[in-house]
Amino acid sequence: MTSPRLLIVQPSEFDPVGALGDWLLEAGAELDVRIPGREDLPADIEGYGGIICLGGEMGALDDAAHPWLVDVRRLLARAASARLPTLGICLGAQLLAVATGGAIEVGSEGPEVGPALVTKKDAAWTDPLFAELPLIQDVMQFHNDVITRLPAGAELLASAPRYPHQAFRFNRCVYGVQFHIETTPDIVALWAADEPEMAELTRPGVFERDALIASHADIAETWRPFAHRFVQLVKGELEPAADSQRTLPLA
Repeated sequence: MTSPRLLIVQPSEFDPVGALGDWLLEAGAELDVRIPGREDLPADIEGYGGIICLGGEMGALDDAAHPWLVDVRRLLARAASARLPTLGICLGAQLLAVATGGAIEVGSEGPEVGPALVTKKDAAWTDPLFAELPLIQDVMQFHNDVITRLPAGAELLASAPRYPHQAFRFNRCVYGVQFHIETTPDIVALWAADEPEMAELTRPGVFERDALIASHADIAETWRPFAHRFVQLVKGELEPAADSQRTLPLA
């Protein structure tokens, strides 16, 4: 079988595909990484089996400073409409939410920063990507903005006490996760050094080298199989989720 080709949209040089890229390659995918603003995005989605949009330091609606965000949102909207397997991560999830009718705002209770836990919601137990995840999942958080309204018809898959919209599915095979699963200890250490005011908002010691290695081992245990299942979904080896019976977001 031909390797499925995934378009990786990397909005920021500071958030590469990292460990997630390794896991996707393990599962047999071919990666086409594009950095918008530096490289052109594809004119259409033909030839791609799926799309992944990574995180970045800019806001999802910061078009004045980053005019290429319009093109990213348009690309994600096209993929969602075509039911092309799609995964938005942190900023990518916010861009996906906005592109499909949701809303984002600066988090009213402050940033989420550092290693954290999110919890599966009811819809996750029958989802092809989320069903096999544990009830409580290790993730990495590093964001100011949050998704305040899911797109109409979206299913909530994971939540957390401070900000409920942690992961969602739209149109059967289009996913957004508010947190990071792609990072490495070196990437997060760089973020913490560049954003010391944000880094100080979490527990002492979590950005020390040994702590980051331990937290990323926990993340890999959960999200490496998830990445493999995403490639299986792209290949057609996993069936997409059933059509949502809802017309409003599941909260």
